[in-house]
Formats: sequence, C-alpha cells, structure tokens
Amino acid sequence: MWVSKGNIDNYMSYHRFDTNITELKTYFNSVIDWVSSVFVDVESEMRGLNWGELYECFHTNAYSPNEVHTKLQALYADFFVKNRKGVFEYILGGCVDTKLLDIRIFDEVTKRSVYGRQTLDAQARGVSNCPLCALGTDSNKARIYKLKEMDADHVTAWSNGGATDISNCTMLCATHNRAKGNK
Repeated sequence: MWVSKGNIDNYMSYHRFDTNITELKTYFNSVIDWVSSVFVDVESEMRGLNWGELYECFHTNAYSPNEVHTKLQALYADFFVKNRKGVFEYILGGCVDTKLLDIRIFDEVTKRSVYGRQTLDAQARGVSNCPLCALGTDSNKARIYKLKEMDADHVTAWSNGGATDISNCTMLCATHNRAKGNK
C-alpha cells in the first residue's frame, strides 16, 4: 500500500477505525497522476512496480515526457538490457544505476580495446595475453590467443557490484573464463 510508505501494519493500525478514505484516495491519485505525467505510454512492464516508492524518491524531479519516452524506447531496443522493469527507475534516477538494467555483457568496442591492450602488454613481457594462463607453468604460459578465443570477464564479479565497463573488464581464454565462474 503506497500511502503507508512501507509500514502497512502501523498505517492500518492507526487508521483501522477511519470511515473516510480521502487521504488514501488522494495519495493514490497523486502517484497515478505523476506516473501519467512522466510516461507517455503505459507499458506492460509497469505492472507490479512499487510506484509509491518511486514517487517518494523522484516526484520532485522535473522530467520531459518526450525525452523519457525516447530513452525508454532506446532501452527497450537494446539487446543487452535484460531487466525491462528496471528501465523505469533507471530513467527516473538519471540513467546512472546500470544494475537496474541487468547489463552483464561487454560491448564489442570494449572487448577489442581490452584485448588489444592486454595483447600488446603480454607480447612485450613474453607471456600469454590471458592473465591466468600467464601465471601457469604449462605450454599456454606464453600463448597469445586470438580475440575469438577469449571472453570478456568482470574483474570484480557483476553480482558483487562490479560494473560492466572497460575499467572492470579483462579478457580471459575461454577455458579460464568458464572455470572462474562467479569468483
């Protein structure tokens, strides 16, 4: 219940004998009116979101419905966005918290850039461009893998707060990336 602001037991206890629902109705209408003023189209992913909480966090911010709509459509079209429900809070919060989008895949530009840097460094040091192979003692210690033989990996796991950006990307051989898992 939105008007309870997350404390429904106290709210219901305090208002158990009320015969007038004006406060409840007014708050509900305020939330719905705000959502309708920010978002041009109703999307199926909007169902089930805690709009009361989002209202409390963001209703004082100014939004351009057309800009919000453009951002929303771009995120819906983005193959890498895995959480379509998260795009609403992401947009309302200023497009900062990418965790809301569940983006875990590095783009090709990032992969190529990190691969190129790692490969040049590895060649100069005479070791593998897979940092984990370079630590080993087998024949792969000095192997230079091709880009297609490597996977982009989060240095700090995504599930542990690691960002999906170039500063948290390393290229590992496919074998080491699969063995590493979520460590």
